[in-house]
Formats: sequence, C-alpha cells, structure tokens
Amino acid sequence: MPVDNKDANPMMPYQYPNPVEALPEIVVESAIPKDERLWVPQAENVWFRPLCLNASQGYWMNLLKVRKSGVLSRHRHPQAVHGFVLKGKWKYLEHDWWAQEGSYVFEPPGETHTLYVPEDCEEMITYFQVNGVMYYTDPWGKGNGYEDVFTKIDMCKRHFEAVGLGADYVKQFIR
Repeated sequence: MPVDNKDANPMMPYQYPNPVEALPEIVVESAIPKDERLWVPQAENVWFRPLCLNASQGYWMNLLKVRKSGVLSRHRHPQAVHGFVLKGKWKYLEHDWWAQEGSYVFEPPGETHTLYVPEDCEEMITYFQVNGVMYYTDPWGKGNGYEDVFTKIDMCKRHFEAVGLGADYVKQFIR
C-alpha cells in the first residue's frame, strides 16, 4: 500500500537508480518507418519490422507488412500469439472471422492456420507478438520450415548489412 507523503511532488521522478542488471528499454519512435530499409524482407511482397527480439525469453514483436493478395503461410504455434491490425485486413482460412483495422487477435497455443490476404487489400500491416516458434506445415501438418527469434535476428543482420545500415543495427532490438 502506498505511503501518504504530503510533501512529495507527484511530478518528481523516481529518485533511485534502477537495478544494474535491468536491461535498457526499447523505444521505437516511428514504428511504421518512412525509411523502407527498416522493413526486413521475409518473402516476395512480405516484410517485417522488428520492434523487440527477445532472445532471453524466445519471443519477438514486429510489424508484418504484406503488399499482395493470396495465401501468405500455413503455420502452427506451440505458444500464444497476439496480433493487432493497424492497416488492411486478413483472415485464417480455417475460421469465418476477418481481422481488419483495429482488430485484436489472440491465437491459442496448438492452433494451425493459413493466413490469407484478400484481393481488395492493397497493404496489410499487423503488429504481432510471437512466442516460441512458427512451425510451417503443409495442409496435413507435415513440417516444412520454422522461424524463431534467432532466425529473425539472422534475417535482420543479413538485411541491415545489405542495405548499408550494418549487421549490428539489429542489436538495438535484442533483449
């Protein structure tokens, strides 16, 4: 319970240092960047913008941008995923609902789904927090690839090096 200190100024910041072991915060001032080099290519007409690549806990947070219609991927998650649609719309072929601008989506652990962007969507941008791994499958569940926080970090290193930002550019997002 807080102590009532009538002499304390509510606008005074905390007066003690944070723990030495605490990691620094990440502040991304323009999450949807004007500089296209900050979008890491994932597939043809598909990019991601890293926001937090948490190697110590095995999750990542990013923006996913798609500028094509059709099936993007079929995949399974062993852990929960959270999404918030910032622009455009998409759906999973396995469900009747549409995720559109302003929609929040919770994807439960164990679900396999096929992401589809419709013809009338010029650009889709969704904020995702992916915990664990994305396990890519065929329609019958046979695995054909995966992504995790470490493959995402490697993709970022290669891309940022190739566009002149340097491989170390990714370090600002890693915790």
